[in-house]
Amino acid sequence: MKDERRFPSRRRFIISAGAAPLAGLCSRLVAAEDRPARPCGPGASCTPRVAAAFVRRREDYGMLWPGAIFDGETALANYRRQAEAACAELGIALEMRPQPLYSEAEVDAWLAEARRNSADGLLVILLDRQRHAWPAAAKAAETGLPAVIFAPIGAAFTTNTAPLARREGLFLASTDDFRQGALGLKMIKAGTRLREMRFVVLKGNERREERVPHFGTRLRYLPARSFLEEYERTPADEQARRIAARYLRHATTIRGPVEEDVLNGVRSYLVARNILEREQADGITMDCLGALGKTKVSLPCISWSSMLDDGIPAACEADLGAAVTHAIVQFLFDRPGFQQDPVPETARNCLVGAHCTCPTRLRGFNSPPEPYFLSYHHGKRDAVPVPRWTVGERVTVADILLPGEETPEPRMIISTGTVVDNVSVPPSGGCVVSVMVELDGHPELLDYPGFHQIFFYGDFKSELRAWCRLYRVRPVVV
Repeated sequence: MKDERRFPSRRRFIISAGAAPLAGLCSRLVAAEDRPARPCGPGASCTPRVAAAFVRRREDYGMLWPGAIFDGETALANYRRQAEAACAELGIALEMRPQPLYSEAEVDAWLAEARRNSADGLLVILLDRQRHAWPAAAKAAETGLPAVIFAPIGAAFTTNTAPLARREGLFLASTDDFRQGALGLKMIKAGTRLREMRFVVLKGNERREERVPHFGTRLRYLPARSFLEEYERTPADEQARRIAARYLRHATTIRGPVEEDVLNGVRSYLVARNILEREQADGITMDCLGALGKTKVSLPCISWSSMLDDGIPAACEADLGAAVTHAIVQFLFDRPGFQQDPVPETARNCLVGAHCTCPTRLRGFNSPPEPYFLSYHHGKRDAVPVPRWTVGERVTVADILLPGEETPEPRMIISTGTVVDNVSVPPSGGCVVSVMVELDGHPELLDYPGFHQIFFYGDFKSELRAWCRLYRVRPVVV
């Protein structure tokens, strides 16, 4: 139950917020005249360019595979139409070669042109199993460009696919179902956006620009104090009051914080939104405890939760690996993830993910939010939404480990499992969002690798492994 003694002015507070129309939770709840946070950087505005071509013999198939019974012209028209539709839906500029590649010399010339034009990726559709078809797939892998190879049934035996099955730089789909080809295109778009996007990193004392190794993601460092300075200049205006009122109205219960705590948290959302717009950024992360931990300024837990719900990668504690992982999860699966501290639970052999910032739209940006209540942060300060994860829901765990002295190559930790509990904090200690997951295969958890792994709804192990191979990241499946 709500502690009504802590809310003497709640009714007056909600009434004073105005009667703006309801439009969902968090930043999706802002009134029509409000300005929601949105990605504002080069990642949001980039249009990936994919060079595409069909590969086949010029003459009839005859007795050779896929056989004289195969209608190659109809197949070409069908897959051309599906590729064009997929790229239109994804916002990809498809540069389709008008005629198929009829010879190895044409393959070489086309690939050289794609490299010269700095294409973001390749789509190679094989309508043949013979002669130059599979050599064309192998040559696509050698370009250094991410390459999607789509081979309908009849264009591949395992003898064709086996030599390329583990080749980096390739996503190989052997099926009549072009949804796998569309998935490969979406992977190229995700990798392109990751390369082009800009994160604001609020940490340290200087302004500087960097790139994330291997992935190319832009980083714009701002002095951590700049967030504090802007927070102190940002009033609790009517927009802030409307958003805070909706948090209070839609919470299933309120355990500790008062209206002022919610309102102060919403101010951090407005500050972060303004910084994203001013710096033309697509995502944000901050050394929040280092910058704000010793002040009375609200930590950005509500802000980050709201931004994650709206498709803005927002990572805690200036963790760049978590920032990149947030982005990939959002770009590939159209849903937010939960960055957490891993806790082994040895009695039930489960992994508990614990943190104080969690999105609510766990099923997708356009899906209804999970029920949540409002709680204090584990430091008994600030207000945070605590969504209830659905027991029995399948989840994926992902954590990108950036290349460095200890990790010369980029890696991604990947696990899948099932939600079995929501740990109540209190009586347990730690962060107030604590989700218990039973991992598939029951791996050893006392030394589970990585930190700040991302939990998110759905079973996407195979898709993450495929993206890692396409972008030359070593998957580590636990």
